[in-house]
Amino acid sequence: WCETEEWCPVTITAELLGRKWHPVIIHRLMQKSMGFNQLKRQVHDISDKVLSESLQDLQKRNIVQKEIIQETPKQVEYSLTQKGERLEPVITEMKNWGDQQAE
Repeated sequence: WCETEEWCPVTITAELLGRKWHPVIIHRLMQKSMGFNQLKRQVHDISDKVLSESLQDLQKRNIVQKEIIQETPKQVEYSLTQKGERLEPVITEMKNWGDQQAE
């Protein structure tokens, strides 16, 4: 819808990272892969429903991948895709800027 517009890449990035929990989830998965419950503990104050919806959205966008580790009992692990890993400098700079503002 904005292929020829110069601002389009900024809009695409802002739309993804502008979702409340997406940057935090990506930041936590930058450190290591983890299961749903472990990720929930790392992302304080997020409900199961919102975490599940956020992970589904990030999977749909090919930022996060879900791997089934064990069938019974079902155990899954979430990690960043290559596309998700390319967000690392952006998320790191967001953290650095936020640290400076908190001073």
